[in-house]
Amino acid sequence: MQATLPLDITAPSRQLVRSLRTGIRENTDGIMPESVAWHLYLELNRRGEDSAGPLLVTALRHLHTRRSVANVDLPVQDPFTDEHREVEDTFLADLWRSYKKCIRGRRNGPAAQLLRDIEEIIA
Repeated sequence: MQATLPLDITAPSRQLVRSLRTGIRENTDGIMPESVAWHLYLELNRRGEDSAGPLLVTALRHLHTRRSVANVDLPVQDPFTDEHREVEDTFLADLWRSYKKCIRGRRNGPAAQLLRDIEEIIA
């Protein structure tokens, strides 16, 4: 079964920016909200949107803060295991794959360091 994103990435850039800016608040259908943010970033980056990187970092920081709080019910299912390959920068791809692995394993400390490294590259 092919996993699908819970939102339409063919929507106008303005709507995608708004979704990324609001921190992926809409229902993610059991998919990691970080994956949704990543796909939005990739699409906005393809469209040449300069704010894509900083918006992704802001969304990920918000999600990371929420995950650091006890008893937060954010999904950790990851049907998009190869999404890191959609970016040309192999170092960024490796960082993203490692970040998601930490989030799935509820290892917030190492994930925070990886998030800082991701920020250095894309923001």
